[in-house]
Order: sequence, then structure tokens, then C-alpha cells
Amino acid sequence: MQKVHYFLFVILPFSVVSLAQLKPIQYKDGNQVLNGFNIQPKSKSKQKPGILILPAWRGIDKLSKDTAENLAKLGYFAFIADIYGEGNYPKDNSEAGKIAGYYKTNILEYQKRISLALEQLNLSGANPDNIVVIGYCFGGTGALEAARARLNIKGVVSFHGGLGRDAKRTIEAINAKVLVCHGADDPYVSGAEISAFQQEMRDTKADWQMIYYANAVHSFTNPEAGTDNAKGAAYNEMADKRSWEHFKLFLNEVLIKHFN
Repeated sequence: MQKVHYFLFVILPFSVVSLAQLKPIQYKDGNQVLNGFNIQPKSKSKQKPGILILPAWRGIDKLSKDTAENLAKLGYFAFIADIYGEGNYPKDNSEAGKIAGYYKTNILEYQKRISLALEQLNLSGANPDNIVVIGYCFGGTGALEAARARLNIKGVVSFHGGLGRDAKRTIEAINAKVLVCHGADDPYVSGAEISAFQQEMRDTKADWQMIYYANAVHSFTNPEAGTDNAKGAAYNEMADKRSWEHFKLFLNEVLIKHFN
């Protein structure tokens, strides 16, 4: 009698079979413990570029994690920076404003935390000479500070970030390419701040772009911000999608691709 063979096929959810998963990484600034996350693309060639993600003022959130996962799917190494450190995470917006304000005032400390996170991205396997720094809101301010600090990066992207800098600071040449994705109706960034930023870009002879999105206010990439523009911070699906496409075009332009 001929034997009959039966085969059982099990379909697992994508989250189970996906090789690109966020991994918590603990590192330090002196005695201060920092808790970031890294993620590696399916193919882990060390020639692949990396993206450093600087979160908004509440610290590492769903938006920064989703961004890291999406970047891994596109073939990039990614690392989410912990700027505040263990024991210093804000419990609400009021605390977040105070802590973020501290780093905006003590800019060298902010730049140092960014630099330490960049080291972790490089250690994860990304090509250290092929890096872009991006940030949201407070993190967008940080992305610009990474350019001002002249870190070893190809470019920076600020999504609805603060643009200001202390006028007393020395203006130095900016070598990294700059992309600013800005809500046209953002009430938290004044016209004077925009003008000063654009003049800074001209004075530093930077290669820069600033794209405005209609009907968009602060936090336009964050679905958790709600949709009420009257609050000053709200999600805008069209602006979110458009800024992501502009971001990908920017990456294709500034990074050397080694996706073989």
C-alpha cells in the first residue's frame, strides 16, 4: 500500500518571523545610565548606512520605535538615543518641558548625549562614515545641534523641531546636509526664529532645505497628538506621508548605498 504523507504548514504573524526587532541597549555618560534601542536590517553588512533617531521631549516613544522599525525594513541600521537617562524620564509634559529646556540651555551636554548615542549606532554595525541623524520636536532641535557640533555625519533631518540657537554662539561651517520638515502653521516656532535659522544656514554655507506643509502644526508626524490644530500640536496624515517621502529622497541623495 502506498504511504500518504501529510505536511502541516503553520503561518506565523509577521512580528514573529521578522528578523528586524528592537533590542534594548544600555550605555553610559559617566555614571549616568542611558537606555537606548537599536535595530538591524535583515542583511547585516557593515557597509550599510545608519540612522540615529532623537526622540521628542517625552523621551523614547512609540513614534521613535515605529520609525526605527520602518528604517530597518528599508535596509538601514538604526539607534534610538536616550537623552535624559535612567531616573530622569519625565512623567508629564510639564516635566518634559523643564528637562528639555535644560538641554536646550546646556547645549554642550545635549551634543554630548547625541555623540554617545552615535557611538552606539556605530558599534551596532553601521558604517560610521555613512550616518544621518533625525529627530522629532525636541529631537529635531538635537538633529540640528548634531550638524552644528560637526559630528561625523552625512546629514540631519528635523521633523517639526525647534530651530533656534543662542545668538552669542560662534557660527561655524556646517558640513552635513540639512533637511527641515516644518508645519506651516506651527505656533511654537516664530517667524523671527525661522529667519534667524535660514540666515545661519546661509552664513555657514550649508546645503539646506526647508519644506513647509500646509495646515500642519507642531507634532504633525505623531498620531498620538490628536487632530485638533487649535491645540498647537496635532497629527496631519498628509504632512506625515509627504515628509516621510521627502525624508527618503534625502537619504537617497546623501548616503552612499551598499545594499548588496
